[in-house]
Amino acid sequence: MRETEIIGQFFARDEAALTSVQSEYGAYCSTIARNILRDKEDVEECLNDTWLKAWNTIPPKRPQSLLAYLGRVTRNGALNMVRDQKRQKRAGDQYTTSLDEIGELSGAVQGQAELEGIESSALTEIINDFLGKMNAEDRDIFVRRYWFFDSVAAIAKRHAVSVGSVKMNLYRSRKKLLKVLKKEGKHL
Repeated sequence: MRETEIIGQFFARDEAALTSVQSEYGAYCSTIARNILRDKEDVEECLNDTWLKAWNTIPPKRPQSLLAYLGRVTRNGALNMVRDQKRQKRAGDQYTTSLDEIGELSGAVQGQAELEGIESSALTEIINDFLGKMNAEDRDIFVRRYWFFDSVAAIAKRHAVSVGSVKMNLYRSRKKLLKVLKKEGKHL
């Protein structure tokens, strides 16, 4: 079923939209949730929350890309679940490790006075521009690690390179992003 037809079902408040969205996007959203949560029951709960949120927000929202919208809702829901679990001393390993890596970058950014006042929309634009200038392989590695929270080993296998190569690639990309953020922070 086409994306516009599914969105039309949501706007018509046709409950078949939920079945359609699960069959079309269930595997995609499940992969995102599983990479973050790792627990089958948590993944199922996250997916149910995703479908409910889609039902409650479409309408009035009309996403340009239903795939991207559902992916974002799933990812944010899964991250919220991990935060809640962390408070209870249970955290997803890949999520925690990825955030530790990117945390080095955010810690360095927070220490820079010239970066204070960057609004999230400007930051999003800076990061999107940064990703757009990367070659396809480097961008895929970066996005797989920090958006999808894939393990370094899974990324290495996907790109047929060593784990060390992926780690070095991520390290270099984080350093480049930090330089861009520092430079852009001075101009905002």
